This record gives sequence, C-alpha cells and structure tokens, in this order.
Amino acid sequence: MTKGIIFDLDGVIVDTAKYHYLAWKKLANELGFEFTKAQNELFKGVSRKRCLEILLEIGNREATQEEFDSWMIEKNVDYLKYIENMDASEILPDVPKILEFLKQNNIPIALGSASKNAQPILEKVGLLHYFDAIVDGNNVTKAKPDPEVFLLAAKQLGVNADDCIVFEDAVAGVEAANAAKMISIGIGDKDILSEAQFNFRDFTEISIEFIEGLIKN
Repeated sequence: MTKGIIFDLDGVIVDTAKYHYLAWKKLANELGFEFTKAQNELFKGVSRKRCLEILLEIGNREATQEEFDSWMIEKNVDYLKYIENMDASEILPDVPKILEFLKQNNIPIALGSASKNAQPILEKVGLLHYFDAIVDGNNVTKAKPDPEVFLLAAKQLGVNADDCIVFEDAVAGVEAANAAKMISIGIGDKDILSEAQFNFRDFTEISIEFIEGLIKN
C-alpha cells in the first residue's frame, strides 16, 4: 500500500512565523496595544480570521465587520511585503534531504497548511516541484484541529488517510492529523507536541532509515 507524506508549511518547511509575528505586531501597535512573541505562539496553525479574533481579544478591542475585513487585508499585505524577498536560505535544516529521498522513491508528497500564501512561498524557496498536491487556506473551510486539510490532501494524493504521515509543528495540526487517523510527527518542543506519535526537534534529528521504516510499516 502506498504511503503519502503531508507537510505543514510554517515552522516545518520554512520559518515564516517570524514574518507573521511582525505583521500582527504592527497591526496591534496601530490599534494601541503590544503583541508579544509568547502571545504569537497562540497563532500557530490557526487561520488568519481566528488569529485576528485572538488579537482583538488580547487587546480588548472590538471591531465592526468593515474594520475586521480591512485589518485582515492590511495584515496580509504587510506579511506579503515581509516574504517578498524569501529564498532558499529560509528553508529549515535538512528539509530538502527528506523531500529528495521521498521524490526519488516515488512517495506522494502533499502540503497541508492554513496559509493562503503557501504556493508562492514554495516557489520563492525553490521547493514547489517536490509537491504532488497543495492544500492550503484557499481550499478549506474548517481550520485545524479539524482534519479537513489533511483529508483533502490524502484524497488529492490518492492515498488512504490511515496510510498518511503528517509533519506538524503546531498542537492544532497534530490534533488534526490524529483526528484524521494519520501518523503524526511533531517538529519542535516535544512537551508542547506531546500528542504526536513521534517527536523531533527538527529534521536534522530524522534519519532516512526512520523515514524508510515509516513507509514500509
């Protein structure tokens, strides 16, 4: 039975969290309050709409629908400015090694991300050609921890959900993978991502032998 591999984007393949943070911080400052890096952790794996809702809760601010929509657009415009100059140097360590191994062995690869800018980011860093399917915030109606993004990715790969392996750096993403009955691999702090079936600090800790074992079993 063919296995399928699904990667989250932010914090797994590239570290764009810092650019999201800068854009949200700029908006928060314009609205008259501070937004810390610790608070930014609440935004991992979360849709832009939900992020703005959380931001307004942090700042104890209310918004009309018109203001809400305008701030969503403003944040994204600022974020796009930050990522405009991204290149291959932004790829997290040893990610290309794993992608290359999977490609050479004809293992289907998908992206499953809340980002609505996933495809342009993959293009900028030179990794787009590795992916057989891209499911992002433009394709789904339910945010993680709902498993929709991963189930749709499996469908596009033509692989059963329980034959998929997901790499995630967010609690909501791990919960979504588990809900989809997929193998969940946490990338980051194992204490935070304790619900993942396997945990690694980053891809430098993941051997080709480990990937081979997952694919064969």
